[in-house]
Amino acid sequence: MPYNIERPSTPPNRNTDPSQVHTTPEHVKQIEINRLKAKAAQRQKEQAASSSSSVNPNNKRPLTVTPAGQHSPTGPVASSSKPLQRDTRLGTYFEYDLSKMVNSKGGFLMEDGKKLDEDMRRKEAERENQRNVHNMDIPMFLDPDMNPKCRECQSMDIDPSFMKVFNCLVCKSCQRDVPEKYSLLTKTECKEDYLLTDPELRDEEAMPHLLKANPHASTYANMMLYLRYQVEEFAWKKWGSAEALDTEFDKRAAEKKKKKNKKFEQGLRDLRKRTKEGVWQRRKDAEHKHIFSSVQGLSNGVGEQVCHECGFTIEVEEL
Repeated sequence: MPYNIERPSTPPNRNTDPSQVHTTPEHVKQIEINRLKAKAAQRQKEQAASSSSSVNPNNKRPLTVTPAGQHSPTGPVASSSKPLQRDTRLGTYFEYDLSKMVNSKGGFLMEDGKKLDEDMRRKEAERENQRNVHNMDIPMFLDPDMNPKCRECQSMDIDPSFMKVFNCLVCKSCQRDVPEKYSLLTKTECKEDYLLTDPELRDEEAMPHLLKANPHASTYANMMLYLRYQVEEFAWKKWGSAEALDTEFDKRAAEKKKKKNKKFEQGLRDLRKRTKEGVWQRRKDAEHKHIFSSVQGLSNGVGEQVCHECGFTIEVEEL
């Protein structure tokens, strides 16, 4: 007896309506616990893989925390380990660390740690002491007769530097109008023109001088300036008179010229001697005639002959 029963070809659809799903708090709690356990297991697998090899299964660097004492391999390089290179387009320049500079109070900035030149300090101290003397005010009195006056024009507007350094009462206008007395001479001019020596020029009591920085270089010795009429008075006293000084000057100039000519003649004689010896030797070599000995060391018809005077050797062949 046939049965007419309809069988479904596919399983029936599940009821996914959340309103019809019956969940309890214990069921939700168990689901969350299972999820946390799965995450912990996965984390342990990743840590084991990173400790066994330098890359994870996906060929990537493992996600690990870099210790504080180490640098990340992908982090930036510290600037202190490798300084920046100079840009050649900027040309030549110098780098100064102004925090390490000290002021030498001489118009220069010196680098810290380098020993300052003692001579430069001494020269600057000498000039500073003289500047302090120049800066002292000249006392003025209400009575005009008590005030110092210029020795030329009797003016009270005298130059304080000349008064304090050279003890000379003269105003600036007279300095310009009478240069043959109040002009300043250098130490070299005093030695060459007035034939004075270094010890005489260093005597501050007999020859007062004004110190100034050397215009050629700051490391050179201070420039010493002397008052012309004081130098002439000292020179007249030393040599007797201006005529005696001129006579001594002409005498030294003649001796200097004589020594120069003598040195030139001696050099000329040496040159002639060397030239003469060279020509004579070449002439002697040209006039030499060889005098050979008999054939020596004959072997296979070939022998040698030697000059008796110069030792010149030639090969000869006997037939």
